Amino acid sequence: MNSNSRRSFLKRTGALAGGTAAFSIIRSLRAASPNEKFVLGFVGPGGQGTNLLKQFAKFDDVAIAWVCDVDSNRLGIAAKNVETLNGTTPKMEKDLRRVLEDKSVDAVVIATPDHWHAPATILACDAGKHVYVEKPGSHNIREGRLMIEAARRNRRVVQVGTQTRSSGHALAALEQLRNGAVGDVLAAKVWNSQLRRNIGRAQPAQPPATLDFDLWVGPAPMVPYQTNLLHSIWRWWYAFGAGDMGNDGVHDLDIGRWGLGLGDVHPTRVAALGGKYFFDDDQQFPDTQYVVFEYDLGGGKKKQLTYEQRIWSPYKQEGFENGDAWYGTKGMLLFGKERGWELFAERNKPVAKGEGRVDLAAHTRNFLDCIKTGARPNADVETHHYSAVLCHLGNIATRVGRVLHFDPKREQIVGDAEANKLVRREYRKGHWAVPKGV
Repeated sequence: MNSNSRRSFLKRTGALAGGTAAFSIIRSLRAASPNEKFVLGFVGPGGQGTNLLKQFAKFDDVAIAWVCDVDSNRLGIAAKNVETLNGTTPKMEKDLRRVLEDKSVDAVVIATPDHWHAPATILACDAGKHVYVEKPGSHNIREGRLMIEAARRNRRVVQVGTQTRSSGHALAALEQLRNGAVGDVLAAKVWNSQLRRNIGRAQPAQPPATLDFDLWVGPAPMVPYQTNLLHSIWRWWYAFGAGDMGNDGVHDLDIGRWGLGLGDVHPTRVAALGGKYFFDDDQQFPDTQYVVFEYDLGGGKKKQLTYEQRIWSPYKQEGFENGDAWYGTKGMLLFGKERGWELFAERNKPVAKGEGRVDLAAHTRNFLDCIKTGARPNADVETHHYSAVLCHLGNIATRVGRVLHFDPKREQIVGDAEANKLVRREYRKGHWAVPKGV
């Protein structure tokens, strides 16, 4: 069965809607066709995108058909990586629409700047593609909800790159919490402490000839190019990134929320203090933050999650550079995604520990396996949304300097028009990638 007829068959059976019989059919088709491969397109294959490309290329059932980047230098490097790893030559393109038009493509891997994550994911889902998208899944709260809707209406698998959700040491640590090892877990703390670099100050300049800057800006409002805007520096600008809270902090916030046993629920109150205490440069996001999230779970029950950020502080806290701590009525559990975990009983008595680090291979494999079965992936777009919202709310609260009251059902900030305006973003009028419903 060729890829086009297979795609039509899957649509007729509604396999990705969740029918058990359909899952069995898909599994039998795979078993009967051992040479059949997932055809992938990579959008933004530089930086973390390169790591993902190299990881997916290791799987025998993956064929990389496209690499797509607005920077011709990065595009050429990505194509050479595919040739080296797989011995095949992918198609090269700067406009993701050409990749999405290819009906043979089963899924796309999106590792663009943050402002492209949601628009590209929504376009891909609407084009019938499954999506692996880097974190944070969304640039703002509203986009996250639209991503969920796009995945569900198209019955597509959307996995977000918070890899700890697929890592064995995290599952072992969370099992301790679920089994009551520290009693009733009422509060958690997340910290992001490391030394980032000064991005300096720059003036508008002419983009390099290798870069399609108009395409890079995409649906965001047009701004002049300057040398400290890209690559990778975009994350410090309001229009394109989510600061380090959305960059590195989202991993640990996701783990912290997970350990608190918070499912599909938002905080109701958010308070924050912070700003630029250290860096004297063009960065717009804080280098120092302290954010408190309060969850009202009903019946008088509440839980608290706090986030600390010092991206000028290269010192470990509680043994971990970045980490999580869960505080229960009978003990405490410390976790570092790149090291392991330690369990303490009352009066800091050490009880147990485990080692490990994030497992990118398991996470990417989980994505592919869920395409086969129709199951929800470990970092499903909806699961991730409730973590990404923490980053957005934390940044908004720090920016306006006020306590925010959040309506979890409407996903709106109540009683503060200035803050609530930041639940959405401004887009470039008439751009083809502006999501519907924003």
